[in-house]
Amino acid sequence: MSDALHIVCPHCVATNRIPANRLADGPKCGKCHQPLFNAHSVALTAATFATHISRNDIPVLVDFWAPWCGPCKSMAPAFEQAANQLEPGVRLAKVDTEAEQALGAQYSIRSIPTLALFSGGKELARQPGVMGAGDIVNWVRSQLSSR
Repeated sequence: MSDALHIVCPHCVATNRIPANRLADGPKCGKCHQPLFNAHSVALTAATFATHISRNDIPVLVDFWAPWCGPCKSMAPAFEQAANQLEPGVRLAKVDTEAEQALGAQYSIRSIPTLALFSGGKELARQPGVMGAGDIVNWVRSQLSSR
C-alpha cells in the first residue's frame, strides 16, 4: 500500500497526492495553493459531490441539511467543531438538500439533519438527527474503528 493519499481540494476540487505522514503538516493544494484542511466543512454541490466522495482517500462525513431546518441550524456549529477535531483524518462536508434536491433523492434522505459517512466511494453508515460535536466525533470514530 502506498503511503501517499489522494486528497480533494475543498477550494478548486483538484486531487492532490499527499504523503500520509504529512497530512497534519498543513498541506496546500498544488493547483490553487490553498490549504487542503482548514478545520471547516466544505459545501458540496451536485457537480462536486462525486469527486469528493470517490477521490478522497480519507473518509468523508456529509451533513445533509436545509436552510429552513431549525435543528440543522442548531447542529451547524457542532459540525464545524467536529471538523476541527476530525481533520485531517476525515473530510467534513455539507449538502444543502434544498439547493441540491437530486443528491437528497439519490441518497434517500428522508429526514434532516442526516449524517452519512463515506469511504472509498461507498456509504459506510448513516445517522439521522441532531448531535453535539462530541457525539459526532465519537460516532465517526466508532464507525471507522469497527471496519
